[in-house]
Amino acid sequence: MNTDLDLPPVGLGTMGLDGDEGAAAVRTALDVGYRHLDTAQVYENESSVGTGLAAAVEADVVAREDVTVATKTWIDRLAPDEVRPSTAASLDRIGVDAVDLLYVHRPKGGYEPAGTLAAFDALVDDGLVGHVGVSNFERDELAEAIDLLDAPLAAHQTEYHPLFRRPALREHAVEHGYPLVAYSPLAGGRVREVEAVRTVAERHGATPEAVSIAWLADKEGVVTIPKASSEAHLRANLAAADLDLDPEDHERIDGIEREEELFPE
Repeated sequence: MNTDLDLPPVGLGTMGLDGDEGAAAVRTALDVGYRHLDTAQVYENESSVGTGLAAAVEADVVAREDVTVATKTWIDRLAPDEVRPSTAASLDRIGVDAVDLLYVHRPKGGYEPAGTLAAFDALVDDGLVGHVGVSNFERDELAEAIDLLDAPLAAHQTEYHPLFRRPALREHAVEHGYPLVAYSPLAGGRVREVEAVRTVAERHGATPEAVSIAWLADKEGVVTIPKASSEAHLRANLAAADLDLDPEDHERIDGIEREEELFPE
């Protein structure tokens, strides 16, 4: 890897986890073994994520330094002079001195490649951010970001599931030594409806959700961040990475012809 960021195979996606219930879900996730929390300014739940993290740290469930906390700068705060104040606001909401990973959420809005990424680099230099990532980029945009950043590109987050496969982006991640972070790995629950995924699940006595997570976790360079709130689902998603799929299973899922992108630009 070109980056020293070490992400576990399964982290916690938090979009939609907010308020006291969201904070409780984050605390429970840390209780059962999650060590990567993913939030974003536009989710409007950074405070809930921070509350759950603080509760777990206070209870000696986990040390702060053992948890990768990631957030994303929304497109209306990507102008170079907006990056630092918006990051300071995120840190205040989360209740931390620094985040481990800060993403450009989308290369849209105020995004100015040279100026925006220089502002992200400055945050790393000043110790407010551990690593710089990007999200929802294409290969040409990734190449530009790698060229402009002083810090190594630490991660690329993109939608990736059996109904929306991004092999070219995964290949780029492997080639350049950074992890691809797959969001929405369960396709918003649609994996239950996909015959190929159900067939693989039946072969292994597993759920379609577990198969989808295992299919991603098996791929070189890929980690994933499913969302869950109940302890049962949190545990199941974490354990799914240990499900052993064989090449035939991968071929079956990789060959799905149906395509559905949940979060187009």
